[in-house]
Amino acid sequence: MCAERFLLNRVFPSTSLRGYYMQTAKQFSVSLVNKPGRLAHLLEALHKGKVALQALALMDSSERKTARFVPHDASLAATILDKISVAYDTTDVLVVEIAGQSGGLGKICERLANEHLSIDYAYCSFNGVHKVKGGCLAVVKVNDLAKAQRALSEGSTVRKKLPFRRPVATLLAD
Repeated sequence: MCAERFLLNRVFPSTSLRGYYMQTAKQFSVSLVNKPGRLAHLLEALHKGKVALQALALMDSSERKTARFVPHDASLAATILDKISVAYDTTDVLVVEIAGQSGGLGKICERLANEHLSIDYAYCSFNGVHKVKGGCLAVVKVNDLAKAQRALSEGSTVRKKLPFRRPVATLLAD
């Protein structure tokens, strides 16, 4: 067992999803002015502080952009951001390693939908921690993290969908 896998399993408890790994993690959201070099400055500070990232997504608007990232060490990332006076928000997200097969993320979304869970947003990162061949990490923000973990756990069963909705019986008043 490699040291990286051992460390991650101790920091982030993970469960198996049909041979893949699932964990909860802290995601940081940082609002940046939409000017050249702002993201580079943020990433350079994290790099100098030895903060490794599992995933990164950038959302753009006309005046500001939001960088969302999942670091390996949340407390170290918070220390670095505080040191460079960058405001941030944190939230708990689900990080699922999926195989590089067509439809992998779709299957996860289907399982969550079958449990009536709403996905607020999702993004992916290449090269999963456990090096599943061709795999990636999916970062998913859901409305109920504990229920999502149960829905994606190895022993869960996917509810069968009805082929159609049953019509609502209506009474016509004369």
